[in-house]
Amino acid sequence: MAAEKWVYMVTAQTPTNIAVIKYWGKRDEVRILPVNDSISVTLDPDHLCTVTTVAVSPSFDRDRMWLNGKEISLSGSRYQNCLREIRSRGGDVEDKEKGVKIEKKDWERLNLHIASHNNFPTAAGLASSAAGFACLVFSLAKLMNVEEDPSQLSAIARQGSGSACRSLFGGFVKWKMGSKDDGSDSVAVQLADEKHWDDLVIIIAVVSSRQKETSSTSGMRESVETSLLLQHRAKEVVPKRIVQMEEAIKNRDFASFTQLSCKDSNQFHAVCLDTSPPIFYMNDTSHRIISLVEKWNRSEGTPQVAYTFDAGPNAVLIARNRKVAVQLLQGLLYYFPPKPDTDMKSYVVGDNSILKEAGLDGENSVENLQPPPEIRDNIGSQDQKGEVSYFICTRPGRGPVVLPDQTQALLDPETGLPK
Repeated sequence: MAAEKWVYMVTAQTPTNIAVIKYWGKRDEVRILPVNDSISVTLDPDHLCTVTTVAVSPSFDRDRMWLNGKEISLSGSRYQNCLREIRSRGGDVEDKEKGVKIEKKDWERLNLHIASHNNFPTAAGLASSAAGFACLVFSLAKLMNVEEDPSQLSAIARQGSGSACRSLFGGFVKWKMGSKDDGSDSVAVQLADEKHWDDLVIIIAVVSSRQKETSSTSGMRESVETSLLLQHRAKEVVPKRIVQMEEAIKNRDFASFTQLSCKDSNQFHAVCLDTSPPIFYMNDTSHRIISLVEKWNRSEGTPQVAYTFDAGPNAVLIARNRKVAVQLLQGLLYYFPPKPDTDMKSYVVGDNSILKEAGLDGENSVENLQPPPEIRDNIGSQDQKGEVSYFICTRPGRGPVVLPDQTQALLDPETGLPK
């Protein structure tokens, strides 16, 4: 290893994902091994992502990490497990221009600086830890010249956050629960890439961006210990649904995809209610959104929109195509309008070109919306201002990528400290 003072860095961007067949419950708390398989859709990182810069330098005196600009401790077992696993796989690295020469054995004693930023609320039920740990492992693997493929890396990311393993791929991803005690076969695999079913449009209603009362980790533990429904779900229900969902994705069968997504989301939340003490992740706004989608799907005769909720009140709505997504957004904005004087481009973020298609980019456009005819009754009037913080319009997206542009780095290339 050269003695000069240098800082060697890599910056990467990783997407988040939303499970359509849910992961809830671990059979091994330390290795983070699940009680069932799960399937997710990766969301477009242009709209929802984590960016992480990792740096190594002989001048760093300890491992340090900053999340969204604030220094956090790396002493937790999840961070330590990921760092240990990735360091043990590090390879030789050489950058003659910078005078960098690192041998495999050096990774154990070199210290790291890590800076990570989410472009969406942390711990609000939008799988920020999934994108975060996936990005940590992916960026460190690039920094350390680790040879492993994404599935092998997913087994490391899984030890930081279970669902992180699914963020190492784009498109549609399956996390295989595996059967080995050491977790070596509990890995993610891609079922289809993001171009396979690119008609789909995803609208997320961010009902609350606050941190949730019951964390996923403690919620899962309580469900495993107290819910008989969870045991039935893992053993009898999910194995069949996984096969059906794989088939629905392969055939782009939206009717089956919707039925499975909605049922699985509702059963996951039923498990939460069956837990002692019961866990409430959804709220009245979540329930009203479900009611709105269910009535619309029934009135159309064939499903137009699938819904799924993770461990939080935010609704993830998957429309079968762009035309349906436009109608969906109009209906959502009719029932959940922004507060007065809200800029529509901050109320509908992500791919907000949909506002123009929905005729919602002008003055007073929301006030002029008509109630959707099929759901005029029993949902409530147009008085729910403030129930939804904002909407994100997105789509299925790609997996992790390295960002070569140094201006996107979160650490200073000279000091290795946050910019």
